[in-house]
Amino acid sequence: MALHVVEHPLVSKILTDLRDENTPASRFRELGRQLSYFLLIEASRGLRTKPRAIRTPLADFDGTDLGQSIVVVPILRSGLLMLQPAMDILQDISIGYIGLERDETLAARTAYYCKLPDLKDKFVVVIDPMLATGRSAELALESVSKRKPDAVVMVSILASPEGIRLLENSFPNIPIYTAAVDERLNDSKFIVPGLGDFGDRAYNTN
Repeated sequence: MALHVVEHPLVSKILTDLRDENTPASRFRELGRQLSYFLLIEASRGLRTKPRAIRTPLADFDGTDLGQSIVVVPILRSGLLMLQPAMDILQDISIGYIGLERDETLAARTAYYCKLPDLKDKFVVVIDPMLATGRSAELALESVSKRKPDAVVMVSILASPEGIRLLENSFPNIPIYTAAVDERLNDSKFIVPGLGDFGDRAYNTN
């Protein structure tokens, strides 16, 4: 597995603002979307391309087009915030959804919803802002991988060492793209220093 930490001054600035407990929900959502653009651009570097001949207003030009179809799979509910940037950047995509619930006592995950398009030979991007224990990502990647995609990438705004290790063991060939790897998980399985509960902060719930 290849871990890619996207380093950029703007990424660091946006992430600091996201972490700030005083950032209101509306601003938090906008910052999450902004950061997602950076991550998705990096995560899509492995896309195959093909030549495309066009005409500019001045001359013929040998350009480039995408050579494979893309499917984006947000993990509900927090992953939805990263979906619009994916649609903006990757454009003509198919979208699947995986819904997972957390058992607060066991810090485990169970699937309550899974709706995926045909993934065979597709480039699949699984998006979830927080890679904490890694259990949500693991379940989602299991569902995706058995459908024989051409390639899969995992994109998260923040990741923990524990979550990364889990995916390294379960899916060593699937790269992870993130803005930062934080110190650890606390006893409640939240990333530290982290930014709190991403979904609650984005949607102003608790």
